Amino acid sequence: MKETKYIFVTGGVSSSLGKGIIAASLGKLLQARGFRVTNQKFDPYINIDPGTLNPYEHGECYVTVDGHEADLDLGHYERFLNIETHRANNITTGRIYQNVINKERRGDFLGKTVQVIPHITDEIKRNIKILGNKGEYDVVITEIGGTVGDIESLPFIESVRQLKWELGKNCLIIHLTYVPFLAAAKELKTKPTQHSVKMLQEQGIQPDILVLRAEHDIPMDLRKKVALFCNVEPTAVMQSIDASTIYRVPLNMQKEGLDKVALTKMGYDLTKLPEPDLDKWIEFVEKMEGATEVVNVALVGKYVQLQDAYKSISEALMHASAYSNRKLKLDMILSDKITPENVEQKLGKKDAILIAPGFGQRGMEGKFTALRYARENNVPCLGICMGMQTMCIEFARNVLGYEDANSTEIDPNTTHNIVDIMDEQKNILNLGGSMRLGAYKCKLKKGSRAYQIYGKENISERHRHRFEFNNKYKEEFENAGMICSGLNEESDLVEIVELKSHKWFVGVQFHPEYSSTVVNPHPLFCSFIKAAIEK
Repeated sequence: MKETKYIFVTGGVSSSLGKGIIAASLGKLLQARGFRVTNQKFDPYINIDPGTLNPYEHGECYVTVDGHEADLDLGHYERFLNIETHRANNITTGRIYQNVINKERRGDFLGKTVQVIPHITDEIKRNIKILGNKGEYDVVITEIGGTVGDIESLPFIESVRQLKWELGKNCLIIHLTYVPFLAAAKELKTKPTQHSVKMLQEQGIQPDILVLRAEHDIPMDLRKKVALFCNVEPTAVMQSIDASTIYRVPLNMQKEGLDKVALTKMGYDLTKLPEPDLDKWIEFVEKMEGATEVVNVALVGKYVQLQDAYKSISEALMHASAYSNRKLKLDMILSDKITPENVEQKLGKKDAILIAPGFGQRGMEGKFTALRYARENNVPCLGICMGMQTMCIEFARNVLGYEDANSTEIDPNTTHNIVDIMDEQKNILNLGGSMRLGAYKCKLKKGSRAYQIYGKENISERHRHRFEFNNKYKEEFENAGMICSGLNEESDLVEIVELKSHKWFVGVQFHPEYSSTVVNPHPLFCSFIKAAIEK
């Protein structure tokens, strides 16, 4: 069996430079050469996972097929590499310490004093190697969250230092830093990068490759200066300047030679390797950048102040728009601010409306108002997770006449609990508790819009929710024109609803956005965008 190569991506100077995009881009370039690649993310926060984090804190909570609540960078990995990630692809400090403490309680350490070194670092290294030990991957690319110098990141950096010595040429370290442009002096400044690399060196790590984030081109003389002061070969100092779209970054980094330098440093002979096959990727980017006509979509949600809160949805809409030769204009509208008096003003010129997922009561009435507007004005509308649930509640209120209809999450005392925690759910949970997490199978009703969209009867989609459509209302809904067109195979829980008499009005209990990738845009989003552009 071939030895697995490990590549680590660290960051310096500032957060939010795009370590995840660089890691995913390198993964894409290596994959395009025929390597079996996966990406993983190590997050330095003490939460066990991001499942309990407010989206304003950390952006969206991504969900893997095996039901792990993960960092949003895993979404980038899946969208770029067109692969599925799992629990092992995302580790937090909380998980590491929890594992070590559990071992200590069981007596696994035989009475020894448990310390950061070697016990915490050994656990980090064990988790880094889980994916590589499977024999399924040639390269594992690990992004270390946070910024070099953060106290939280120290155990991870120390673990990388140890692995560098243990693995030799099978280990590569890429450091991403920021080169600011001082407008007053009209100069790019490399001193922050020098300090960042020096801090990394003080912690025992010499980076092999430097990627310099900047808003302006970095001339060769500045790159040579960085190489000289940071002990890095000039050919291994490359820039990553702002791009029109994140999907151009792999192409930009290919021009910089990131894949060639990385492979050479890991001992590969480039003359024996195929050139990257990026035809489909380039086709997608050209479609996206070449589109001139616009499709206007309103996303109605409660976390719209932070764009990353709905990252997978916005990317899935972008994929679908590009393949329909349209430029996406996404207007994120705070559901709290939508009222019957202003709904026409806010939504009247939109080609389509998407009702976003979320937990809790805030903003619900605004979603109901937006849904009624879309339903009564024949505007294509997609409801995701709680978006589907609000679709059903609005229909019950304004079509079936149940004025007090609600979810028991919002109003435990409602007479008409259209959305509730159902007994049928408890029989099919992948994990403990009452949350449905991860992929579940769904059977589509032949002849329905959902069946037409997917082109098959059996599908599997990812979930992240606690409440379900109440099946005791199912017959009444269908008699009134809202069809339950997708059901869970094992429990008959409703997964998809759609209006028969509407141009395009579909609600899904699952999260289709998690499965949309660059080369395989999700059919639900593609159909939604096509309905939006049809006159």
